Amino acid sequence: MINKNKLHTVSQRLKLGFIIIALVIVVVSTFFTNSLSKSLAIEEQKKVKVWAEAMRRIILADEDTDIDFFHKIIADNTTIPIVITDKEGNVDTHRNINVPTNNREAFFNKQINRMKESKPVIEIYLDENLKHYCYFDDSRLLKWLYYFPYIQFGVITIFILISFFAFSSAKKAEQNQVWVGLSKETAHQLGTPISSLLAWMELFRSRHPDDGLLDEMDKDVRRLKIIAERFSKIGSAPTLESENLNRTIDTTVKYMINRSSQKIKISTHFPAGPPTIVKLNVPLFEWVIENLCKNAIDAMDGSGSITIDVEEKGDEVIIDVKDTGKGVEKKQHKAIFTPGFTTKKRGWGLGLSLVKRIVEEYHGGKIFVKQSEINVGTTFRILLHKK
Repeated sequence: MINKNKLHTVSQRLKLGFIIIALVIVVVSTFFTNSLSKSLAIEEQKKVKVWAEAMRRIILADEDTDIDFFHKIIADNTTIPIVITDKEGNVDTHRNINVPTNNREAFFNKQINRMKESKPVIEIYLDENLKHYCYFDDSRLLKWLYYFPYIQFGVITIFILISFFAFSSAKKAEQNQVWVGLSKETAHQLGTPISSLLAWMELFRSRHPDDGLLDEMDKDVRRLKIIAERFSKIGSAPTLESENLNRTIDTTVKYMINRSSQKIKISTHFPAGPPTIVKLNVPLFEWVIENLCKNAIDAMDGSGSITIDVEEKGDEVIIDVKDTGKGVEKKQHKAIFTPGFTTKKRGWGLGLSLVKRIVEEYHGGKIFVKQSEINVGTTFRILLHKK
């Protein structure tokens, strides 16, 4: 048998694969950049030693010494920050450092201390009793190279997020089109036979006015009409009216009780006092309660209890639908609302995704798995606003 969650699993694996590939790219890039940075740092240190030697030659040069070559070495260093001091710490010269006009001494002390911590000090011997000290730092290019893996990681992360957002938006838009088309076509296809059934019911009632079964049949046919109306509303902004939430839930529960096994017990608990009034589209919200009850019945294998608790907290209404079924694994708490995801052997995995759409998109509320324990039961929580 084909696993009905296969597409969902493949999608999750693809997302994980993209993340792993991105991490591999960053790790490889970081390793390569660090190796390159170390090599460049060694080369820069060698250049500073040559530069320091050129300075020493210029200082010790006499009239017969050609110092043009050494001046060229000094001038060619346009990137590596260097400070040379005497043994008392007085700055003799510096290069590639932007020095402020104020607090120069404090500025150089800070720079020298920082350079000493990161780079070895190069000593310049002028004679046996006199030497200067050369301090240096990484060039700007080398510093940029250090930050490159992090910049690359940031770019890759942004790219993945944008791609994921674009993919999710396109996928959601495509799903919406499928939902709307399928729903409206279903409503259209149901319309004709339902109208025909209603006509036949009137005919049977005229011929058998005392037959009690006709009332129950009439309820089911009219229920079909309501279902068709629900499908026709998918894809269109529904009209929300101030409705009696208690009565809406109670009506749906009674319908489910009459069409469920006697081994299924469904109970409701409403706040004391006046009924809870909420902005609702009654046919669609009845669909929510009906779907949650049907899922609970399936999860209990036809035997157990369902409890629906309603609580008011300020402007918020809390609806908990609790069952004594098989429970849902924690890792599936969000996935069960995904279209096509199902743990049942039969079914399309569309019920809970429809529930989420009706609650969150049409009623501006929220639905989630509040609590679930394997072989103990599951509690779904719906949050709605009164206004």
